[in-house]
This record gives sequence, C-alpha cells and structure tokens, in this order.
Amino acid sequence: MMSRRRNQMGLLVLAGVPVLLAVATKLSGGGGEHGGGADFISQVTQNGLFVPLASLTLELTLFLPMALAMVSGDAIAGEAHQGTLRYLLTVPVSRVRLLAVKYLALVFGAFVAVTVVLAAGLIAGTLLFGARPMITLSGTTIGVGAGLWRLAIAGLYVVAGLCALAAIGLFVSTLTEQPIAVTVAVMVVTSAMWIADQIPQLSFLHGWLLVDRWPAFADLIRQPPVWDSIVQGLLVDGAYAVVFLLLAWARFAGKDITS
Repeated sequence: MMSRRRNQMGLLVLAGVPVLLAVATKLSGGGGEHGGGADFISQVTQNGLFVPLASLTLELTLFLPMALAMVSGDAIAGEAHQGTLRYLLTVPVSRVRLLAVKYLALVFGAFVAVTVVLAAGLIAGTLLFGARPMITLSGTTIGVGAGLWRLAIAGLYVVAGLCALAAIGLFVSTLTEQPIAVTVAVMVVTSAMWIADQIPQLSFLHGWLLVDRWPAFADLIRQPPVWDSIVQGLLVDGAYAVVFLLLAWARFAGKDITS
C-alpha cells in the first residue's frame, strides 16, 4: 500500500502541513491572538511540542480523512476495478480473511498517516521553537517527557477514530468497483458529519456522530487529563467500527465476484 506513488505523495502532503505551519508561524513572528480552549496554534511559538498538536487539529477535518478515504478505495473496489479480486479469492483465501487483511491494512495506513503528522510536527517544532516543559490547558506545567507521552496517546486516539472511518470505507468499498466512488462517498459522509456537528439545532445527533469527539484529544493536555470525552469517543469509534465491519462482511460474503 505504501509503495504506491499516490500514497507516498499523500504522506508528503500530510507531513507538509506541520512544516508549513511551523515555518509560517516562525516567519510571522507569533501565533496570533491567544484564544480560549484548545487553541494550540496560538501556543506554537511558546513551545515546539504544540506544533504536532496544532497540526492534528488542522488535518483532522480534511487531510487525514481524505488519506483514509483514498486507501479505502483500494481495499476491495480497487481490486475489483483491476480485475484481481476473483483471483485473490481462488488462491484459496476465504472472504472473511481477505476482508480482515484489507481492514488491517487500512488500520496500518491510519497509524502511518498520524505518525507522519506527529513526527513532522515534532521535528519542525523542535527545530524552530525548541522543546521545553509544556504549559497545559489547565495552566500548570508538565515536563517534556510527560508532554511527549500525552502527544503519543493523543495520536493513538486519533488513529482509533480513523479506524472507525476505515470501517465505513471498507463497507462502501464492497458496494462498488470504482475506487474513486469510495473516496468521494467517504469524504461526503465525513464532511456531512462535520457540518451536522456544527448545527445547534441538530444537537440531539451530535453524540452519535463519529466526528463529534475527535477533537477530544485536547483534554489530554490538561492536568490532570480529562478522560470523559475520550472514553465516550472511543465507545462511539468502536460502535461504528463493529457495525460497519459487520455490514461489510454481510455484503462481501454474498457478493457475486465477476472481476
């Protein structure tokens, strides 16, 4: 999966955002006005450790979901489009096993994508602003080591959300033989959920939306960390993953493979 030129270019784009953020902030001489809440961008100049956190915030709404949407299109639909799917199933490989392998590949892709964002942000932030004890959103200070641990946990939390999105992508990939259709469908679903999450009149739906608690990783940058939203987010992620993996299995198990 990572050997494909398109996916390599996608990783370069993911890595470019934190570098661009760090360089632009450095050249501008500041991070702008300090806002409330998890305004990581305004704290970038104070500590390079905030660059990867700010980068996650920026990429979570578009670039990371887009990366997952693209590789989701390759999962089943891509094989069908290239005419290799039926040959994979005559090796012999059971459909359940093939589906599991494809999903694990998507999980690996999510992990690599988030790791690239964090690593690029950490390197760029440290080089341009240095790494020092982190002032948390609660106003207290934690050491560099503790900050790095929380950054790693934040990354894993984001990966969990993307894994749930990957389950949606895998299901859609069993419905069509056109990879681009999968990419578009996953991005439409993700964008629709982000939009719905911003509409107060739909507040009764917010807790059920996959993306609603994706930004909750910011609660890890408090002292002590606040776990309520994170746990709720993981439960929603797990529910989406289970439901759509079952739907993918139900669809793929009875699908007539002709290509």
